[in-house]
Amino acid sequence: MLSKYKHTLLGCVSIALFMGVVGCTSANQNRELPILGEQEIISTSKDGITQMDTLYHHIPEFRFVDQDSNWISNEDLTGKIYLADFFFTRCPTICPIMSKNMLEVAKHFQHEPRFAIISHTIDPDHDTPSVLKTYAQKLGAPDLWKFVNGPKSKVYDIAGAAGYFSFATESPESPGGFDHSGIFTLVDGKGHVRGVYSGIEMDSVKVAIQDIQLLLDKR
Repeated sequence: MLSKYKHTLLGCVSIALFMGVVGCTSANQNRELPILGEQEIISTSKDGITQMDTLYHHIPEFRFVDQDSNWISNEDLTGKIYLADFFFTRCPTICPIMSKNMLEVAKHFQHEPRFAIISHTIDPDHDTPSVLKTYAQKLGAPDLWKFVNGPKSKVYDIAGAAGYFSFATESPESPGGFDHSGIFTLVDGKGHVRGVYSGIEMDSVKVAIQDIQLLLDKR
């Protein structure tokens, strides 16, 4: 017999942002990063023995094209810790700040093969692989940083509650025609979200670097 019980971590995104901006600043290696998002408790009964298991929120399957016209999917990131965000190359507002701060993360871990960065464009019609490659080159992005292009519907879906706890959409009223949050999302090697940070606040980005290192040290 199979029964399921679901519960959601109360305000997981708000809590994560609070942690990323003003909390978790200790370098204490004994601390544990939470797994954010909805949890599903599964109870199975066989031969009179009941067993409980927890299924955690994970990033849904995706397959996008990077700046080198290579496919990037979940399988390519299995076992890797990565930081993800959403941007577009013509963004006139927060994207330049986010890219500058993400570059600090990329440089810090540029020789770490167990880490990657995935930046999803939310303007795939304009941000073709060649445009993304030029953007990456001008930025000076290390090889571990992948700029990916995918169908709008899939990108916007994976940005939200189903994926990275961020936000992205097409919005004619917004500067540049698109609206998105300035969030960096930390994902572990199993596809679980382990942290959410403000990509426009350097203090929060520094916490992200600490948390990435924490996950790497615990492997």
